[in-house]
Amino acid sequence: MAFHIADLIEHAVDLVPDRIALETEGQSVTYADVERQANALTHELLELGVEPGDRVGLYSRNTIECVIAMIAIFKARAAMVNVNYRYVEAELEHIVTDSQMTVLIHERQYGDRVVNVLPNCPELAHLVVIDDGTDVPVPDGALRYDDIVATRSGDRDFGPRSDDDIYMLYTGGTTGRPKGVVWRQEDVWRVLGGGINFYTGERIADEWQQARDGAKNGQLVRFPIPPFIHGGSQWAVFQELFAGGKAVIYPEFGGHQAWSIVEKHRVNVVMITGDAMARPMVEALEQGHPEGRPYDTSSMLSLASSAALFSASVKDQYLEMLPNLLIFDAIGSSETGFSGMSAAQKGTSHVGAPRVTADKAAVVLREDGTRVQPGSGEVGILARSGHIPLRYHNDPEKTAKTFKEFGGIRYAIPGDFATVEADGSITMLGRGSQSINTGGEKVFPEEVEAALKAHPDVFDTVVVGVPDERYGQRVAAVIAGRAGARPSLASLNEVARTAIAGYKCPRSIWFVDSIKRSPAGKPDYRWGKSVTESRAADEIQQVISGRA
Repeated sequence: MAFHIADLIEHAVDLVPDRIALETEGQSVTYADVERQANALTHELLELGVEPGDRVGLYSRNTIECVIAMIAIFKARAAMVNVNYRYVEAELEHIVTDSQMTVLIHERQYGDRVVNVLPNCPELAHLVVIDDGTDVPVPDGALRYDDIVATRSGDRDFGPRSDDDIYMLYTGGTTGRPKGVVWRQEDVWRVLGGGINFYTGERIADEWQQARDGAKNGQLVRFPIPPFIHGGSQWAVFQELFAGGKAVIYPEFGGHQAWSIVEKHRVNVVMITGDAMARPMVEALEQGHPEGRPYDTSSMLSLASSAALFSASVKDQYLEMLPNLLIFDAIGSSETGFSGMSAAQKGTSHVGAPRVTADKAAVVLREDGTRVQPGSGEVGILARSGHIPLRYHNDPEKTAKTFKEFGGIRYAIPGDFATVEADGSITMLGRGSQSINTGGEKVFPEEVEAALKAHPDVFDTVVVGVPDERYGQRVAAVIAGRAGARPSLASLNEVARTAIAGYKCPRSIWFVDSIKRSPAGKPDYRWGKSVTESRAADEIQQVISGRA
């Protein structure tokens, strides 16, 4: 027995085998069903020669089969490689070769891409195809998921696993190519799976505790909306499976669709990634059901967001309509796991950059490794000690830059800038690689984006730096207006100035129909810069002298 994803799920299987574990449109599977199918696929992986630490790719949208495949990979003691389903062939080839995966489990609709990259991926020896209703040809020699789970043994007759088995998460890569972050199973469970209580900071000592507590309590129903290529969404499902809960799984997202799913499955907790999901959902909630009635949200207890900006103005919209809803906003990264959270209250939401109560292991450091003092206003770099990753896969140079030791303590320092408030809370300013240097002043895009989104005519925005003869760079905003609105630069900055200093306000704006984001809801800053480079700004403010 170990603090291991597979073991922890197996404990819940043993205590609540007849509960529904996973549910989607027209399909539900019990814990016993999940166990049988996962064991069958595990036996197949072992027969194919998969050994502890080998990499197995998973190339799928959010489906029940995808979750079961994840569990099977962990049962086999392999490392799962999350493959973004939006990748084109060059990106797919990179992640296959970089990870050195030997097996790829993929939805049938991606078969053509897989076949086209196979000649350049000699280590990829086996394919397993999940049928998805499409008629894309199945690659020659590929195995079929349905055949495997129908014919292989569903018995749990595997050897013991280890806390030191590997969990790998490929980062989304807002800059550069994705990189695999390598964790010990226990470490990642501690920071993302509830092994350390997110609210109290207490450590779980008994590996059966989550399953035992879940078995004696009522079943929680959670709906993780972001794609499972995103670590936060994976762990939202794992947390439910550790505790005998139910996870509702759907492959596509839409604002009205999300509330229909909440109604249908009596969802208690919805997990999103920031405004990219929060805004369409709250606007659908305001519009109501197409039948002309309000959506039934009586089952909803909380809305939780992570990994992307969740604006204070949007939180207030939710609280206006659902005043008893608990809204949580968490920060973290692939390299740190959970680092802190905040709870929103109507009328008291912090305006500007996200501010959270820090996890005990999260600190803000200067370049020399000393801590930034609370209330000083000094900007430092967010760091986490304790349960942190081992390394980046195949990248010793990046490993040395991100995982550093100061005063005998090893830290993960992925590059997020932050300040520490007088009460010890942390205000996140954004990733340093995206910061804008305007006349020597450092401006963090996320802080400006949060301020602009308080404007009633701004639906979404990405903030980037553009060349400026006088200041080197100036702040620029690419904006998608609400219902096609095109607010003036003056009106935007009038609102923004209530939350940020004048030098941080945009000096030029570009209007677009929609903002490009990753499947997980993160802004695509390279796309934003390409918009500003492709044509003249829609409005420019000329600064004659001085800095506001």
